[in-house]
Amino acid sequence: MKEQILFRDKDMIVMKLLHYFITEKGYSPIILRGIENEIWLENVDGPYRIVRIMTGYIHNNTQYDFDLFKTKKIIHQIKLKTLSFRVKTLSIFTDLSEYVELKKEENIDSIIVKKEEDIILSKEIKEAFSDINTKMVKNEPDVELFTKITSDLNNINKKKTLEAESLFNSKKPIITYVLIAINILIFLLMYLFGNGSEDINTLIKFGALSKAHILINNEYFRIITSAFLHIGLFHIMFNMWALYVVGSQVENYFGKIKFLIIYFGSIIVSSLVSLVFLDISTISAGASGAVFGLFGALLYFGYNYRAYLGNVLIRQILPVIILNIFIGFVTPGINNAAHLGGLMGGILLSYSTGIKNKSSKQERTSGIIAISIAIATLIYYVFFK
Repeated sequence: MKEQILFRDKDMIVMKLLHYFITEKGYSPIILRGIENEIWLENVDGPYRIVRIMTGYIHNNTQYDFDLFKTKKIIHQIKLKTLSFRVKTLSIFTDLSEYVELKKEENIDSIIVKKEEDIILSKEIKEAFSDINTKMVKNEPDVELFTKITSDLNNINKKKTLEAESLFNSKKPIITYVLIAINILIFLLMYLFGNGSEDINTLIKFGALSKAHILINNEYFRIITSAFLHIGLFHIMFNMWALYVVGSQVENYFGKIKFLIIYFGSIIVSSLVSLVFLDISTISAGASGAVFGLFGALLYFGYNYRAYLGNVLIRQILPVIILNIFIGFVTPGINNAAHLGGLMGGILLSYSTGIKNKSSKQERTSGIIAISIAIATLIYYVFFK
């Protein structure tokens, strides 16, 4: 005789909700220390950034107030970690005393779900998740339903794990190495076939950015070639170190083709911004604009994956960018216009190329339109104004 396994109605409702939010709406569990009897789910692109399912029994208003205080504190921590100003949250209570009165809080909607009908009748659920009635798993024998839900959740978890491994696993940054080699080779050639990297005539000969040569002689190639020239040993050492550190990560996260688009696109944008501000007699050279473009790409990637890289974004990426911009403003002879232009270009180009498993076609189209308008505006100011 088979032993019959029974599940409480509340447990099955929670399982069904988890199944719906994770498999149908792309939510992922958040691991929080010291939290009991509640499940936190996150989707940065969802109608609710956070869905919280509270399964513990709350018997009076005092306990409810403490639960609300604790929830606000966790949401505040999420805001800090992910650089978010607003985190819209849905709190679902499955075991709330009839004597407890739910409070209206800014960006926190609370509902009571004790039976499946409560889900369908909830105004908040209907507005944010209109397909829940058709997409949520239907009633089946308890064991079969539990098996189905568990299997589906495991499959989704495996898929997300494989996607994360594919994205974050280190790969050999071949394109980054090639770009570094080209920069070093050209630096050496400036000494072999010229008077060195600090000689103005040699820099002009090898393709430095010169407003006069571009506007008068139509030498448009300088917009690209200038990014492969460096003025002095310290200049190339610093830029190649930065290219190695940042380029390796961007190439790993975006892939080789997108990396090249971001790199050379950032060169074009940074050079055009430089030409807007450069004096007719001034020359400019260096890969700094391209490197700042890669910083912009890393910033865009980190923001989109802030649930994973929130601390890295705040403690490493942003401080380095801010420090380099500050150095550019206080140090004479640094082309800060190229830095800021490259940073802007890198962000827009990342937006237009998109991130695997993250960016939608609509987002990429918006990015392409934005970068096209930016480049067209710069071309107008440089060549026609």
